[in-house]
Amino acid sequence: MARITAGLATSHIPAVGAAIDLGKTAEPYWVPTFAGYEWTKKWASAEGKPDDVILVYNDHASAFDMKCIPTFALGCAEQFAPADEGWGPRPVPVVKGHPDLAWHLAQCLILEEFDMTVINEMDVDHGLTVPLSLVYGQPEEWPVRVVPLAVNVVVYPPPSGNRCWALGEAIKRAVESFPEDLNVQIWGTGGMSHQLQGTRAGLINADWDNDFLDGLIGESDRLRHIPHIEYLRETGSEGIEMVMWLIMRGALGRRTRMLHRHYHVAASNTAVGHIVLEPET
Repeated sequence: MARITAGLATSHIPAVGAAIDLGKTAEPYWVPTFAGYEWTKKWASAEGKPDDVILVYNDHASAFDMKCIPTFALGCAEQFAPADEGWGPRPVPVVKGHPDLAWHLAQCLILEEFDMTVINEMDVDHGLTVPLSLVYGQPEEWPVRVVPLAVNVVVYPPPSGNRCWALGEAIKRAVESFPEDLNVQIWGTGGMSHQLQGTRAGLINADWDNDFLDGLIGESDRLRHIPHIEYLRETGSEGIEMVMWLIMRGALGRRTRMLHRHYHVAASNTAVGHIVLEPET
């Protein structure tokens, strides 16, 4: 059967993608950010290499706009092109999908009463491609297939942390019922604390961020009960993206073990958070 062997979470800051694309990663400002991914890059090319990644991210008005705002959307296509976010598509490979796995997930999750939107044509923006670049660098083609899972954390109301965690649990069951022998990872992206507008623009709450990272490790499920208002108050308006990390955590089962952790302030106008976990039985 297929199995989820690891979970990874990372910020998906667009400026990080630009630094990679423009060859600026060795500049002094960026060195501390990218140093925290060196362990992951080595791990991902060796013992941590999966067949497929279920990549949880949010769209930034590239594939969706106010005409259509799905809470949860699964990309079921053969491939997904990099989106033009206003300055041209990122110079990265086309993302290869896995329709059989994606449709299996859609069927299982809908029958478990999660209202998934099935997307058969979708461009993917920095929310999905920056994490791939942080882990796999600048290859000619991505070394894994990807099932995109887009989550609305842009327009109120986003899903609750508890709903996201429960969705992760359902994804775990769905993957384990897929008949093909696959090594699957699940990645949660976005965050950490940051606010891009208003009088609190530039807000970063390192203490809260690191407590959140602590909560992903081990057996506790306390993070699933954080209310929306706490994310907004403590981590800024864009900190709500961290509910997507809870889909990853829920899919890893009751208990996790940390393999790697990184936190750096600041890159662009946000905190960089990154963690790699594996399920512990």
